[in-house]
Amino acid sequence: MNWDDTTDATPDTERLVGSVADHEDQAVEAALRPKDLGEFIGQEKVREQLDLVLRAARARGATADHVLLSGAPGLGKTTLSMIIAAEMGAPIRITSGPAIQHAGDLAAILSSLQEGEVLFLDEIHRMSRPAEEMLYMAMEDYRVDVIVGKGPGATAIPLELPPFTLVGATTRAGLLPPPLRDRFGFTAHMEFYEPAELERVIHRSANLLEVEIDAQGAAEIAGRSRGTPRIANRLLRRVRDYAQVKADGHITRDIAGVALGVYEVDGRGLDRLDRAVLEALIKLFGGGPVGLSTLAVAVGEERETVEEVAEPFLVREGLLARTPRGRVATPAAWAHLGLTPPQQIRGTSGQQDLFGT
Repeated sequence: MNWDDTTDATPDTERLVGSVADHEDQAVEAALRPKDLGEFIGQEKVREQLDLVLRAARARGATADHVLLSGAPGLGKTTLSMIIAAEMGAPIRITSGPAIQHAGDLAAILSSLQEGEVLFLDEIHRMSRPAEEMLYMAMEDYRVDVIVGKGPGATAIPLELPPFTLVGATTRAGLLPPPLRDRFGFTAHMEFYEPAELERVIHRSANLLEVEIDAQGAAEIAGRSRGTPRIANRLLRRVRDYAQVKADGHITRDIAGVALGVYEVDGRGLDRLDRAVLEALIKLFGGGPVGLSTLAVAVGEERETVEEVAEPFLVREGLLARTPRGRVATPAAWAHLGLTPPQQIRGTSGQQDLFGT
């Protein structure tokens, strides 16, 4: 079981598919995190590869190579960074790209690191360019040049750094410049979870939370969790609340289904915003194509919210397509809403025309 800290979260994962996690929820998330690779569920290839990297480093008595973790929010990047520190017996310091806007910000962090310390840099793709360039030398040579003064009188003071391990996390690996990617000794891409893996996550969390849940109840929650452990755990906590208030506290398939209905999470994992986008696309615009800005106005949300929060999941589920002419609802989207698509969408030639294929 594994999920990320709020430092790498986007709006898609920060809302409980419609609500914002409070401080108590965040504390529960921290308590449920696996502490070592043996407890970490899923991401089998990444776990195996990372285990080799860490064991070899311990055998050499050296710091581990720099690690780059990429993938969607909520899949375990922050958790893995904490596990790396724990496996190496080293402290960890956590920061994020948006917090480092000047080279001096990064220099202050790097100069205070202890030998062997793990520096977790979330959203590394959002670092400023001057800080990014300073990071190159720090990762490769364990030194930075601090510029003192301005103009012709400016001087560069070299600052030696103790060996450290940088763990970078990103949801958009394509935005990282090649020189930065090349300096990571180990890179891993986190995949979405299969329902069976999420069921294991849910059972483990339920045990730690002292919640009674049967196999069918866990399967119901897993099927609505978007392949993301963080969402699975949040849904579990909301279903737990419902079961404690409205039932005997035991979570079954029926209890889970009713509870998630209260929180507007349907059988496929779509929430209120997801359905609003599909309904606007289909009922107001005949299935599209329609521009993103127009679609955002129709659902009363910002353009970025629709594009970054709703669309990735809808596209992954095959319910929405991005085409050169705009967004298009697929036949599966019509079926999900219980509607029959027009012939030009059902027909092969019409579908090719709409989807730009």
